[in-house]
Order: sequence, then structure tokens, then C-alpha cells
Amino acid sequence: MAPAPRPFGRMTTRVGWAAALLSVGPMLLTGCNRGGADTAGSSSTAKASGSGLVIGWSQRRVSGSDWYKTLVAGGQSEAAKVGARIEVLDANGDTTRQNQDVQTLISKGVDVVIMNANDPLGVAPSVKALKKAGIPLVTVNSNLDPSLVKNMFCYVAEDQVATGALAGTDIARKAVKKYGTSGEIKLLGVGGYPGDVISELRYKGFMQGYNKVMSAHPDLKTVELPFRYGHWLPDQALQPVRDVATAHPDLKIVYSESDVMQAGVQKALQQAGVWGPKLLEGSYDGGMESIKQMKDDPRGPLQADASNQPWDQGVTAVKMALSAYNKQTSACPGGTKYIKTTVVTPDTASRYYKPEDTYVRAAEGQG
Repeated sequence: MAPAPRPFGRMTTRVGWAAALLSVGPMLLTGCNRGGADTAGSSSTAKASGSGLVIGWSQRRVSGSDWYKTLVAGGQSEAAKVGARIEVLDANGDTTRQNQDVQTLISKGVDVVIMNANDPLGVAPSVKALKKAGIPLVTVNSNLDPSLVKNMFCYVAEDQVATGALAGTDIARKAVKKYGTSGEIKLLGVGGYPGDVISELRYKGFMQGYNKVMSAHPDLKTVELPFRYGHWLPDQALQPVRDVATAHPDLKIVYSESDVMQAGVQKALQQAGVWGPKLLEGSYDGGMESIKQMKDDPRGPLQADASNQPWDQGVTAVKMALSAYNKQTSACPGGTKYIKTTVVTPDTASRYYKPEDTYVRAAEGQG
């Protein structure tokens, strides 16, 4: 299931895993002050296979996010496999600080930089500085502004439309089975912020998958209720979802675009009295708590969770960093590398549930 070896050892609980990452935080986030020396001490031939390669990782945020911790941990694991070393600097959500971090990595003489950009345009000074220094750039999870894309080697992420469609397809099939082939279905989507591209892509994908199934059932009408925004936080999602559910007690489908909001979304639906056997819910992220919920309550409302697999994104980012060092442009055709994602359902939840992880990883044999 997971790439080996794991950089922090195998923990038996989610809390243990997170504590392990935090315990090595100072080393990861500040490095060992060896960047330039290590870079000079390894031959280019050795680095071509990863041995001695020094990768600077400019992370938009680590603290407070299990998703970001998992992303970085996946990269650390892959680096350990090939003999590379990662220096991670945490911008803590501050674009100015991220630009300063990249300057620090350049001064350390790293061979490649992986960036999870806090602001797609605000990191322009970093992108230009890396180009001037001749250091290849790989971006992960968040892309650059189109005006800067030409200056990077590869963007690593999930295809959010395709991943959302996996959940939409599954929920639509279950809706037909549950509600029949005629009548009306009220559907509510819950995303991050108004105008947020991520929210738009994830909803677009969900509805593409959903509508493809429903096109075969023209007598089963779907009413899309006004989209609501939870700012990617459970407490912010609670009231807007509760308001809609209270006004529409016949609500049948809810699509939450992030497992991070799930506690608020589900509490709102419970308070409105619609959480129960008449409801179908789909989500996005592949968070292990949602996987456990489906495993423990396979007939409950939560029936599909599209997984964006941060561990696998981190692994792939390091692979692309090595390809960037070797100038292997064929490794990232078109400048974008989408990881292979999946949707977890109650039928597959036991296979994907790993209590020591926080998010789903690729299944055995998947990649």
C-alpha cells in the first residue's frame, strides 16, 4: 500500500503519526545547514539517481494541517528511497515569507526546488530568482499563475474535475437505486470560497459524473440548490448548510468538497433533521475519519469519498524533482502530472482504511 521505507517509523494511531512528524519538525523546517556543502560533495552522476540530491521544499503551510503534513511526509519517504535529502521551509501561509524561504534555499545551493505556492502570482519573485539561479522548479498541489507556468518543470496534483466525477458517478448510481427513476432530487453542493477555482473544479467534476448517469433517466429530475460556502472549515460550514437543510427538509443529496468541513456539514444536517436513511452524501479528500465512518456505518448517508491522496502527490513531486534535475522533460508531458486517484465507498472502505494514516494512499498495485 505505502511506499517504503516510511521516514518516521510506523505509528499505531493517527495521533502518534502526527506527533512523530511534529517531533522532527525543527529538522525538517530549518534543515541542517548543510545544503551547499552536501550539494558540492556529491557528483552529478550520483545525483542523477537521487543519491546526494538536495531538494528544497517551500511549503505554503505545514502547521495545523494533516493534509499538508501528509504531503510532505510522502515526499520525505520517496527522497529516502533514492538517497536524496529534503530541506523543508514552512511559510505558514505568508507569501512574503515564502519568497524569503526560496531565497534561503537558493543560498544553500539546493539542486531542485519543490514549491507548494501560497499565492499563484505572489511567488513571482521566487520563480524568477530560481530561473536566474538555474535551479529547476516543481510545483505541487497549488499551481502558478499562467504567466509563470513557463518557468517551471512540472505541476503535480490530482485532476480535480476527474476526481470529483468519481464521487458524482457513484452517488448518482446510488440515487437511482434509492429514489427510483422518476421524481425530484434536491442536491446541495458545499465548497470553500466564492470564486475559488478549487470549489468550481470539484463541483464541476461531481456534476459531470452525476449528470452522465442521470442522462439515462430523464424522468428523474435534479434541482441544484444554491451553492454554499464553508471556507474549508467545519464551523464555517455549519450555519449555511443548516439554513438550506432547514428550508428544504426534502433534501436528498449533499456534496461536501472537503472532508475537513465534514464535522460541520454533518452536524448541520443532523440539527436540521435530514441526516438519516433518506439522504445521500458524497465528499472529497479521502480523509481517514470519513473512510472509517463508511466502514463502520456502511448504510449511512456518507456513501462516496473522492480521494486526492496527498502522500502520493508528495511522492510524485520528488520523482518529478529528480526528473527535473536530469532534464527528462518526457517525465512530465505538457508540464502537468496528475496522480491516479480513486473514490472510496462503503464496499471498499475496509481495504483503504489504515488507522496509522490520515489520508488514503494508492491501493496496492495502483501506483
